[in-house]
Amino acid sequence: MTSAAERRAPAGEPARSGQKTAVSGARRAVPPVPAVWPGTPTPLGARFRTGPDGVAGTNFALWAAGAEAVRLCLFDEGGRETRIPLTELTHEIWHGFVPGVLPGQRYGYRVDGRWDPWTGARWNPAKLLLDPYARAVDGEFGLPPQVYGHVRDWPEQHVADTVRDERDSAPYVPKGVVVHDDDDWSDDRRPKTPWADSVIYELHVRGFTRLHPGIPEELRGTYAGLAHPAAVEHLVGLGVTAVELLPVHQFAHEDHLLRRGLRNYWGYNSIGYFAPHAAYAASGTTGAQVGEFKRMVRALHAAGIEVILDVVYNHTAEAGELGPTLSLKGIDNRGYYRLQDDARRYADYTGCGNTLHVVQPQVLRLITDSLRYWVTEMGVDGFRFDLAAALARSMHDVDMLSPFLAVIAQDPVLRRVKLIAEPWDIGSGGYQVGAFPPLWTEWNDRYRNTVRDFWRHALPDVREMGYRLSGSSDLYAWGGRRPYASVNFVTAHDGFTLRDLVSYQSKHNEANGENNRDGTDDNRSWNCGTEGETDDERVRALRRRQLRNLLTTLLLSTGVPMLVAGDELGRTQRGNNNAYCQDDEISWLDWSLLEEPGWRALYDLTSRLIALRHRHPVLRRRAFFSGRARTADGLRDLAWFTARGAEMTEGDWYAPAATLGMYLSGRDIPGRDERGAPVVDDSFLAVLHAGDRPTGFLLPGPPWAERYEVVVDTSREEQAESPDTVHPAGAEIVVPARSVLLLRVA
Repeated sequence: MTSAAERRAPAGEPARSGQKTAVSGARRAVPPVPAVWPGTPTPLGARFRTGPDGVAGTNFALWAAGAEAVRLCLFDEGGRETRIPLTELTHEIWHGFVPGVLPGQRYGYRVDGRWDPWTGARWNPAKLLLDPYARAVDGEFGLPPQVYGHVRDWPEQHVADTVRDERDSAPYVPKGVVVHDDDDWSDDRRPKTPWADSVIYELHVRGFTRLHPGIPEELRGTYAGLAHPAAVEHLVGLGVTAVELLPVHQFAHEDHLLRRGLRNYWGYNSIGYFAPHAAYAASGTTGAQVGEFKRMVRALHAAGIEVILDVVYNHTAEAGELGPTLSLKGIDNRGYYRLQDDARRYADYTGCGNTLHVVQPQVLRLITDSLRYWVTEMGVDGFRFDLAAALARSMHDVDMLSPFLAVIAQDPVLRRVKLIAEPWDIGSGGYQVGAFPPLWTEWNDRYRNTVRDFWRHALPDVREMGYRLSGSSDLYAWGGRRPYASVNFVTAHDGFTLRDLVSYQSKHNEANGENNRDGTDDNRSWNCGTEGETDDERVRALRRRQLRNLLTTLLLSTGVPMLVAGDELGRTQRGNNNAYCQDDEISWLDWSLLEEPGWRALYDLTSRLIALRHRHPVLRRRAFFSGRARTADGLRDLAWFTARGAEMTEGDWYAPAATLGMYLSGRDIPGRDERGAPVVDDSFLAVLHAGDRPTGFLLPGPPWAERYEVVVDTSREEQAESPDTVHPAGAEIVVPARSVLLLRVA
């Protein structure tokens, strides 16, 4: 055996050394090994149950295909470790039943095998590994050198990943916790909101509750805080039907952040796909976080709000070959991850160092078992899949017939919940907006880009805007897909907040410690003439108007609108468009904004528009518009008008324009209600004007309308409680600069 002091890696490739190691560490004495019975290979993970002869204990099962030995490691309250060899091996699953192991027991695994990075083999029994199926995790991942399977600080970094580190990582890593699954969901009533009726609200559990004055201080930043009546009251008052939670799977902080004194705030760095992130629990981390999460779901369901999880199955926190060994890398590196032809290296379609090998059956099983667990045992209603194109890759290319998509389509549990794809990754051919099959909805970034460009008056014409307002039929009208396949958004967690979108021309990410190099430069923002915050009331008023325009456009568009928590309050990140590492006031919601009249008015408008959407089925259609006249009077379900009051011709779509009129007929809504009656609604005319000067608009006459009532006017800071202006059809009205008018046909 070669020590670190003795071995010197030569330039270029070091000689292969099989089981040779580089850094040795003394091992502590361990207590006697308890009895272990054969147990069963299924289900995977640690499952407390009654064993033979009525003896209570826990069955442990771990898939580790190429391993030579697996030891279960149990830890007492003082941190003493007991190592138990699992000698039963069934279909590549190591398993055993340990009598007397009860809920609350902390545990991990040590997996032995070859050390041969050149073929992708990275087994190292000195490293304590988190069970991929752990239901709860106790402790937080730091990244000292001891948690790396290789010598992290080896002088020659180009070969560091080939030099095995023998130091024990157990004192430095969190442990899995045995959990008793004994909840009865019979009293829970899932809202089951139809897609077309949904309004999604993307929020961060910690950031949403951290500063809320109505939530007790000890509950802020937690699942219990989100379940608190003060938090639920805001969601209900706003009118949203679902919360989309930024990642709540157990995650780890990246080494480069820890070195700069920062932390991963967003959570897109998963390491435990069954465990709710322990740091968001007010009730402790030895299993109680599971029950706290379930109570949060119940509270939201009771308020009629669905829970959607943002999930990260495309990569893990173990990064690339120079990353730590926390779980999968040490269990079966070649089985869990996509490797390059040079098996030392990882295929990286995510930009995070690795990509899960979803084509591998056991990896696919891990993901689908996790999804079903969160639905059936944790009560959630759907998922938004981060970088979903990476999951849809077969061997290399994105394949809409891939095993992952095929399994989801036939799964009796998963095909019935809400499925949202982020339809891209960073690999070749990874941009797949509009390509996912039926059952799936997609984040529509073409909607985001088009609406931003329209309101900063940067579109060459209005063709693209017409498609985005009416459900993006150019992307989704195939294979039985519906308008609600498009999740429309103007902002998301990634990028500027809505307020910053109208306040900053450029990103200001200096607080991230990367010299403002991180984050996109393609913001499609307009600062209204002044960069950043200003005391100029003229600029401030224009910005608030632009916010009203953006929110009104979003909530009047056909498709599923997604809001970001705090945009309705005027939340700012001070120009930071990549606040993934800002666990502070930059990211937390400032609830004091509701006390300022201008921002309170923005909240009131947002809730008013959502309520309008809920009342009027013409604003949340379940089928695409036909654009054809179905009656003798020539009235169509959708018509487009120029400022002259004339229906748009093909040439008008290609001409430069800042004004667009959209007529939505409530008389021609396809489908019937639950009792089989036709769906009939009011008709509306929406006039969007992005120009910097007022414009005249000639209101269409019969058969479109006889008169129009103004319902929303974004040029006003405060909206009238009821229509206060009526215009006869055929009249020319003045549309204020940069504004939206929504008129109801009377």
